[in-house]
Order: sequence, then structure tokens, then C-alpha cells
Amino acid sequence: MMHPLQEMIERRKNGEMCGIPSYCTANELALEAILEHAKETGEPVLIEATANQINQFGGYTGMTPQDFMNFIKKIADKIGVDEKLLILGGDHLGPLTWVNEPEASAMEKSRELVKLFVLAGFTKIHLDTSMKLGDDSVSEPLATEVIARRGVELYKVCIEAYEELKKNKPDAMRPVFVIGSEVPIPGGAQEAEEGISVTKVEDFDGTVSTYQRIFEENGLADAWNDVIAVVVQPGVEFGDAQVFLYDRAEAASLCGGLSKYPGIVFEGHSTDYQTKEALREMVEDGIAILKVGPALTFGLCGALYALEAIENALIPEEKRSHFAETLDRVMVEKPNNWQKHYSGTEEEKAFARKYSFSDRSRYYMGEKEVADAIDKLLHNLSEVKIPASILHRCMPLQYEKVMSGQIEADPRVLAKDGVLQFVMDYEYAVN
Repeated sequence: MMHPLQEMIERRKNGEMCGIPSYCTANELALEAILEHAKETGEPVLIEATANQINQFGGYTGMTPQDFMNFIKKIADKIGVDEKLLILGGDHLGPLTWVNEPEASAMEKSRELVKLFVLAGFTKIHLDTSMKLGDDSVSEPLATEVIARRGVELYKVCIEAYEELKKNKPDAMRPVFVIGSEVPIPGGAQEAEEGISVTKVEDFDGTVSTYQRIFEENGLADAWNDVIAVVVQPGVEFGDAQVFLYDRAEAASLCGGLSKYPGIVFEGHSTDYQTKEALREMVEDGIAILKVGPALTFGLCGALYALEAIENALIPEEKRSHFAETLDRVMVEKPNNWQKHYSGTEEEKAFARKYSFSDRSRYYMGEKEVADAIDKLLHNLSEVKIPASILHRCMPLQYEKVMSGQIEADPRVLAKDGVLQFVMDYEYAVN
């Protein structure tokens, strides 16, 4: 049985300019929006989690790979999404969260990490061993040979875990793999840059040839058939308040180099906030897997802020949710997930907490006080009829959809439409 992502590559070989978005979020409202849309289209949906989101120690979500799989399936079951449409991926799997440890302990934890992802049923595995570890040289770049050796080591663990999984689930899908990592840490650039350097085609070739050689040296010549994509930097990125748009002329040499490898595509990370036309050009040029993460909760937060403006106009002061105030207070009280990413004056940091494209607020949406405020906001507005006039003023895009009968003026639906604004750009690009 061919993996859906391998089927996508076969379609591209036959001349079809198709691709797939990769949605990286653990936010329940965002996931509901994505899965409801998948139910409508009947198309496969790829949802990914990074190694810092979920791991054997819980990650920042408090979930293990199996917990996250159960979480997704519970939402899918509630919505009525066919489980066969779900593709679960693990992103940046490797020693990402243990870079300060020596290779021996960091890789031991990495082996356990990838094993748990595969045993839980994740079938798209991004092997990322591109980061230096505690006993690597601080003065020299990490050699491609070292990156590939560590990556192949994790590949072997994944295949062993898959064989173990098949004993209890004979029809389990064989995982496919993504290698390479010419991107910043998950979540976007930490600060503005003068420009983005596109991956050199010779560096891409070097990654591929080194992996192929080390696979062969380990008696795994057929392993390359399991690799479907290489992560590259095609020249897209975002900072707190800026977006570097895709320039296909700048990426032409890199994308032209893909023709030597018909069985793989490029995976583009940090594609958040690109225009839909830029995203389509990326797919046409071979960047067929488009990762999006912070934009999803940025869109959700924007919708929640707009709904709070409506709440302030319709609900008495003593009954209001105070969502924005609660979110910012909790972020200030627990700054670990944003303080390394936002800089400047106190006013500039306050602005970033609310409006930064990197949307570090996503780390706080599950905090009880914040979640309670969101629930209260949605409940308050479900108890009143939202006048069309104020909907037009605060949420003009959603107003148009409500008036044309596409969606209801239900606060939960309106909130999730903030996510769908981004989802639809990706749908346009890949279809």
C-alpha cells in the first residue's frame, strides 16, 4: 500500500502540479477548523507535531506521541472525519530539545523519541539531526557526514519500530521520511534579518549524496525509497513584523536541481503569511510540502480579539471574558515561552505579545485561565444575537460569509474561520 505522500509525488511525475499543506498546531479550535474542512473536501490532511511540542517527557503540551495521536483521533471522531484521511507527522525529530547534552545521551533520547512516534502511528517522519550537541566542536560547522550518520541511525530505529508495530497492526502504513533542515528553530526567525539565503544547489546535492552513501554503508541501499522530501530554505521566512516573500527567480537554481531526483520533493518550512500566489508558485517549483504553524493560531487569536470587541459592545462589564487582558497577564507571569523571542522596550514587548507573527501566545492558549476566558467569550456571544452591523465593523470577511449563507454567525464558527482564512490560501496553492 503506497503512502498518500508517495501517491502525491507520483501524480507530480505525471505532470499534475499538486502538493499538500502540513498543519503544525496543537490548538483544539484550530484543529477542529482544519479537520472540519478535511471532512468537507474528502482530501487527506497532514497534521504535524514538533519534538518540542510532544515527546517522551511531554513537551510543552504535556503530551507524548501516543497522547497526541489520541487527541487528534478524538477530535476527528467528534467531527466524523474518516481516519483514513489523517496523516500524522513528526517534525524536527532528533536531539532538538537535548542540544546541551553530549552525543551519547542526546541520541539515546532521540532514538526513544522516534520509536514512540512510529509506534503511535505517525507515518511522516522528519529526521532532523542538524544541530550541534554538547560535545561537538563549537568553532567548526557540523559536518554533513555527522548529520547523515545520526539521521541514518534514527532511520534504523524507526524501521525497527515499524516492524514491531506490524505485529499487532498488520495493515500499518510504512512511514516515509524527510531529511535536511535548512531552517531556524521551529516557529520562525527570532528577529528580523537583512535577507534570507536560499539553499545552494550543491549543498542540497551534498545532503542527498551523503545520505545515500551512508544508507549503503549500513546495508540499507533501499532506504532511499522511503525518503520523500528534503527540507531546504527556498527564501521564505517571517519575523515579528515582516515577511520574506518567495522569489522564484532567486530559488530557480535550487529548484532546477530537483529534476535529478524524481522520487522526492522539497519541503518548505516557515511558509506562514506568504500570499496564496507565492504559495502556488512554490508548489509549481517543487516545494510541494508547505509547513504552516504560527499563522493558524495568529488567525485564531485575531478572530478572538475581534469577537472580544463585539463582546465589549454587547455584554455588560461584569459579565465579560476579558480574554486579551487575561492572555497578556498570564504571558507576563510565565514568560519562558516568549522572553527569548521578543526584545525592545516594555511597550515593544507588549506589542509583540499581541501582534507578533511568531505568535508565541499559542503556547498559552491551553493555560486554564486563558482557556476559561476563551470559553466565557464564546459562551457570552452564544447567548446574544450578533447584529450584522457590528459583525461588519469587527469581522468584515466573516460578515460577507454570513450574509451569503456560507457560515453561521455563531461565535465558535466565527473564531474558527480566522484559521480557515489561512487554510484556504494553502488549499488554493496545492490544488
